[in-house]
Amino acid sequence: MRRSHLLLLLLVPVFGWLAGCESDVVAYEERPVEQIYNEAMDQLLSGNVQLAAIDFDEVERQHPYSVWARKSQLMAAYAYYLNNDYDEAIFAAQRFLQLHPGNRDAPYAYYIIAISYYEQIADVGRDQKITGLALQSLQAVVDRYPDTEYARDARLKIDLARDHLAGKEMEIGRYYLKQQQYAAAVNRFRFVIENYQTTTHVPEALHRLTEAYLGLGITDEAQTAAAVLGYNYPGSEWYQDSYVLLTGRNLQPEVSEGSWISRTWNSVF
Repeated sequence: MRRSHLLLLLLVPVFGWLAGCESDVVAYEERPVEQIYNEAMDQLLSGNVQLAAIDFDEVERQHPYSVWARKSQLMAAYAYYLNNDYDEAIFAAQRFLQLHPGNRDAPYAYYIIAISYYEQIADVGRDQKITGLALQSLQAVVDRYPDTEYARDARLKIDLARDHLAGKEMEIGRYYLKQQQYAAAVNRFRFVIENYQTTTHVPEALHRLTEAYLGLGITDEAQTAAAVLGYNYPGSEWYQDSYVLLTGRNLQPEVSEGSWISRTWNSVF
């Protein structure tokens, strides 16, 4: 997954916090809050993100009631994210929201959580629990802060996450189809049609429904699936394959008004 540049936006106001602060290095463990914060920023800007995260955490540990502690919580989350320590990034951002739910930087905290889940999305061959969490977190950004730049980026990633979840359903459905477990295959492809109708997997899902229903001997549903496929994706190779399957059995694509497919689909025939 591509790393978002929106997380860099937090660095813009952060530089304002550095104005007038000294950068002397003091070896003593208990250090002034400004010094710890500045050293953390130096580490961050130098690319030592793991050390930066440790120092940002140290700000809160040594000076929990200072105004610097609040900013450090988010900066720690950001540093953990940069270091691919996604669990720590999520934990730090969630803790910030628990302590400061109405803070003006709350949208950023929600976005860190969402993007940390999003960048862990695995290949469709693996468990998709993280994809589900990413989708929920991205949607939370959109629902809570719809007019922000974070929400605009989240909307794009929601589409990709939904496509990924649909891809997982398709993979399982194809497995059942290959095993001639047609009813189980139908359930998977139906789930894609009903829940991920705007994804790239829909044409294949309709074709696979044609295959599965023919395997079950339910020809009216097979004809409906092919008809919906042909109406919405007339130039698709999937429609050509479905058409060949039907005509090979002396059938034609035709919509059955009682079919769940025709009821679910948003097209007008």
